[in-house]
Amino acid sequence: MVVLRLPSVSALFLPAAVYRRYPEIRWRCQRHVRRFSGVSAQSTAEKEASPETEPVRVAARKDRDEERRVTPLSQDFNAWYNDVIADAELADYGPVRGTMVIRPYGYAIWEAIQDYLNVKIKETGHSNMYFPQFIPYSFIEKEASHVEGFSPELAVVTIGGGKELEEKLVVRPTSETIVNHMFTQWIHSYRDLSLMINQWANVTRWEMRTKPFVRTLEFLWQEGHTAYATPEEAEKEALQMIDVYTKFAYDQAAIPVITGRKSEVETFAGADRTYTIEAMMGDRKALQAGTSHNLGQNFSRAFGTQFTDENGQRQHVWQTSWAISTRFVGGIIMTHGDDAGLMLPPKIAPIQVIIIPIWRNADEQAGVLNAASSVAEVLKSASIKVQLDDSDQRTPGWKFNFWEMKGVPLRIEIGPRDVSSGSVVISRRDVPRKQGKVFGISMEPSILVAYVKDKLDEIQSSLLERAKSFRDSNIVDVSSYGELKEAISMRKWARGLWSASDAEELKVKEETGATLRCFPFEQSPGMKTCLMTGNPAEEVAIFAKSY
Repeated sequence: MVVLRLPSVSALFLPAAVYRRYPEIRWRCQRHVRRFSGVSAQSTAEKEASPETEPVRVAARKDRDEERRVTPLSQDFNAWYNDVIADAELADYGPVRGTMVIRPYGYAIWEAIQDYLNVKIKETGHSNMYFPQFIPYSFIEKEASHVEGFSPELAVVTIGGGKELEEKLVVRPTSETIVNHMFTQWIHSYRDLSLMINQWANVTRWEMRTKPFVRTLEFLWQEGHTAYATPEEAEKEALQMIDVYTKFAYDQAAIPVITGRKSEVETFAGADRTYTIEAMMGDRKALQAGTSHNLGQNFSRAFGTQFTDENGQRQHVWQTSWAISTRFVGGIIMTHGDDAGLMLPPKIAPIQVIIIPIWRNADEQAGVLNAASSVAEVLKSASIKVQLDDSDQRTPGWKFNFWEMKGVPLRIEIGPRDVSSGSVVISRRDVPRKQGKVFGISMEPSILVAYVKDKLDEIQSSLLERAKSFRDSNIVDVSSYGELKEAISMRKWARGLWSASDAEELKVKEETGATLRCFPFEQSPGMKTCLMTGNPAEEVAIFAKSY
């Protein structure tokens, strides 16, 4: 038995049994207690019913499961977020406070992220491997800024096998230290370089304030580690990987991140430079969605990771590390969701199309289900992720609400008249009411597949453009500290020229709650004036409150 001696922390989540007994309570961290006595927004799908299925949907409204109501996003963002995670079956409570169990639907989103990044990581020359999660405490102490940065978050093992350990072990908070220990054994000559590896693993950081997916005691991630003979190679690698993350955010997750360099205050502990992708969430807070670090020679000097160069001289290697975690799942939820629940970009949606068969009696059931099954097979054969909800335990209206809340991009409805006409009704998750519903789409395979693929592409593009518009309309250009404070008080991002000191950057954080998110890569040339000091400044910085 291994005993963890860990810092005490106040209760963050109530036990799962409490929530099962009292369904009006959601995540413990939300302050808002939901009320089920109010009337929730009616499903768009039910409001815009076809003439044939209207009686069915009217009955469904009467039979609606009250537990499926989601707190409106505009009313309470945190309560909405926690409701979506619970009701869309993304995650549940872990038995240890601050931990979560990622449920199959939530894990499928993470798998979509893995599938894309794993290909890109290998395409750029990296190999997957795995390092132990237990790290000697002495390793953490070797790099001074690293131990200082991570010390408050460490989970430490002091007893193993019923005995006090000779040396404390740290449960992996990140792997730079143990990676360098192994690199020192593997790297001897310039012929051993470049060394480029990645691992998919879990990480433990003892967070005091947790939020599902965004900040938990344990999370999943990929972390890449590389070693080179020259600083130029390391810098090229750090920039290459932040570019991979940027393209993933735009092309797959439909999140228009701002890519840039962190300030010295916000740079990763032990790095020379940190590059980041910053995303604006639906409540206008910033989310650091991925980072890439140029570690210079900081860790190689601390661990003695050296190689003999072509001239026979001993040199320390130059290194990078970079990571994206399950935090990105939270970013997807908070970027694209609406009052009805989750809204997923098709490229990472576990289910791209949900088929809802509708019948009123046993005579209609067989024909409708046969047609629905045929449509499902047609779409599946075209590599479209489709699911047929043919259960008879819930009404069609309940199913519309449920799958809408789970963010499935397209819904296909098939009733008896649709079977007779050889057509289906298709509704888009991202377009409400009549605008998103189309009747009479032919079941003929080539027509149906082409239509569905076209609509999925449209939804992917639409979500990105919507998020861009939201981001751009909530960034304010400022030229003075007063304007910065006003922008932050309005829950906006502030963008302005900056060359002030670390102390002045910390003053902004103390007085406004905002941090310097990054110096964006996209900059306007020319020397201008720092918003804080009036001194010359070359770079624009972005400030925002963040998760």
